[in-house]
Amino acid sequence: MNHVIPTPRDVRDVYGRRYRIGEDARELTGHSRRWQLWAAWACMVAISPLQYSFGTAALGFDRGWGTTQTLWLLAIFVACQALVAIPAAWIQRVRRATPTQLVVLGGVLAAIGLATLAHAHSYVAAVFGYALLGGIGAGLVYSACITTSARWFPDRRTATIGFVTGGFAVGAVPSIALLTVWDERIVFDLVAAVAVLIVLVAGGLLKDPPRYWWPADLDAQAWAVDRKLNRSIPNNAPAARHYRPAEAMKTGALPLMWLLLAISTALSLLGIGFVASYGAGFSLSVAATAAGMLAAVNGLGRSSAGHLSDRFGRRRVLAAVLMLEGFAHVGLVIAGNGWAFVVCAMFAGLGGGAFYAIMANLVLEFFGENSLLQNQAILYSAKAVGGLVGIGAAASLIAVVGYRPLFLGAGLLGIVTALSVRLLKQPGRPALSVRRQLGTPVSGE
Repeated sequence: MNHVIPTPRDVRDVYGRRYRIGEDARELTGHSRRWQLWAAWACMVAISPLQYSFGTAALGFDRGWGTTQTLWLLAIFVACQALVAIPAAWIQRVRRATPTQLVVLGGVLAAIGLATLAHAHSYVAAVFGYALLGGIGAGLVYSACITTSARWFPDRRTATIGFVTGGFAVGAVPSIALLTVWDERIVFDLVAAVAVLIVLVAGGLLKDPPRYWWPADLDAQAWAVDRKLNRSIPNNAPAARHYRPAEAMKTGALPLMWLLLAISTALSLLGIGFVASYGAGFSLSVAATAAGMLAAVNGLGRSSAGHLSDRFGRRRVLAAVLMLEGFAHVGLVIAGNGWAFVVCAMFAGLGGGAFYAIMANLVLEFFGENSLLQNQAILYSAKAVGGLVGIGAAASLIAVVGYRPLFLGAGLLGIVTALSVRLLKQPGRPALSVRRQLGTPVSGE
């Protein structure tokens, strides 16, 4: 007897948000929605060495490029990765390409980038193969994985984005360890082959749900108002209305959010790009351990930050992780021994990864879902600027002033950025005090 898929129903909550109810993930894909989560995470793990292993690998480069030129490769890679993610998300939204197609193409380009990094002796070839093709590939995989996983977990969106993007960091830990004992050519050839294998297998499982899909076993209308079902209530109120990009820019909230993300990304990438070379002043083992711990904690801490932001509010947790990132950068400067340096690198990683998922969800909660893709595209373009400043410009400055002044200044800037989060107000709502409104007695009664 053939199983008949129930006819989906269109449901709206008290805020006017739409939900497509009645279809189980197993009926749509043959598996539970967790398969989509883990498949997306695995694809992100596969491409992780492109970004997070670069700083460690650069310690062994002897190709006549110079340190500053070498780090500019990573800066261009990050800019390409960020800018390509924008059109990739649009292509996926209008169904011009499936998640599998985007991930497989991106994974192959990422593998080309890794192989180029292993064998290129020409700087022009490295720019084209690693920075451009590798950056484009990473952007395609990154965009498809977070978009697809978030669509399957609309009830746990922030934690899901945090978990999946965490794979983009934690997946580099094995390659960082291998780079301390093997030649970088062997390591990058190996991870390139593994990347292709993973994206072909895990990427083949990815499939988008119908638009506005909602899990059949969760009451959407109750979830919108019941704090027992939805722990993000009341600390994360939904958007007052839907804002088009021009309207969102006029509120002042989106430009401020863009500036905060650009600065935070620059600080995060400063750690990713330079912790290994900075830590080499202690020893090669300290440098590799610091880089590995930074990547591991950067990835593992993102999902936890998402859960905390649900419970205590996005802006509170965002301010906390940015403050942690700032103090950790200062700690790298004053660390008196190798182990203290490693601990500070670990906290820099924790603060330097958690803000991505939180700010992605703030766009939805500030400006609504009708123009979500366009508003997120504006915000995510800040990562390209952050990469050029936090890696490219920083490499040029380090050649002049050294590590200590740059990391100290970055740490202080991070603390100021954390304090600036309080200026971020949800548009369309009055700025009320968080204290109870007790009022005053009314006379004459």
